[in-house]
Amino acid sequence: MQNTKQKIKPYVLPAAIILGILLHDFCGRASFVTPYIIFSILVFSFTSVDIFSLKPSWMDLILALFQIVVSLGGYILVMVTTRNIIIAEGVLICVLCPVASSVAVVSCMLGANRVRVTTYTMIGNLMVACVAPVVFSFIGVQQTMPFLDSFLLILKRVASVLAIPFFIALALQLWAPRVGKTIARYNGLSFYLWATALLLTLGQTIDFIFIHGEGNTANILWLGFLALFFCALQFGLGKLIGRHFGDTIAGGQLLGQKNTAMGIWMGNMYLNPLSSCILAFYSIFANLFNSWQLWYYNKK
Repeated sequence: MQNTKQKIKPYVLPAAIILGILLHDFCGRASFVTPYIIFSILVFSFTSVDIFSLKPSWMDLILALFQIVVSLGGYILVMVTTRNIIIAEGVLICVLCPVASSVAVVSCMLGANRVRVTTYTMIGNLMVACVAPVVFSFIGVQQTMPFLDSFLLILKRVASVLAIPFFIALALQLWAPRVGKTIARYNGLSFYLWATALLLTLGQTIDFIFIHGEGNTANILWLGFLALFFCALQFGLGKLIGRHFGDTIAGGQLLGQKNTAMGIWMGNMYLNPLSSCILAFYSIFANLFNSWQLWYYNKK
């Protein structure tokens, strides 16, 4: 039974991608379910690690600085060379987009350190919650929105999904450790929950492309190409950074795996909505790569 599950897992993510594309209309209507799925994944993830062992490291600082510097640098470079605001904002959101809340699911299946992965999940999302309002005060369609309002709006999105599962896991570890260990025992369900969230998120964005993409074919093709480029760049450099700190898999996943649902929401809220299409393409490439990694890992 266990061998069958291991053989099936590399094909779950491609199946989710295909279904998301085919059922995009349904996914667009059912996308409200996604935050609850991510919430459940995080409860499983946080109960599987000792909360008190979480501590920042130099790797966390380097990953965070990469996201800030490269996202802004890429935006400026595109604006200077092409003056194409849609492409420039797509590059910005593709790199600044926070690490996926469910990053621990695949990372730990590939052998990454759960404590290291969980630590940057918290730090990376909080970093974006603090930096994004500053960036969107100068870039995008909501430049007139007061900084505090923008900060609280993004923080609310992050905290509602990230902080509550964290405090649930903390409370269980302090006052009901047996319950926490029972929940952690079923952590394997996170993978299938994540595939479901991927299906819905991807389908929602594909639906958006079908509705609003007419007449923007060139921009959409460029966003697709850049999504592939930045997917390779972030996974590749993340692995190099992780290798320096003794965890190649964690580095690659923490920089390469993105919370596309959060990024798409920020793109729709603060930027030209078409720019968020880059994250739909990015999600496809990143999850195909993760599927290959799972297949190769299981083969070994």
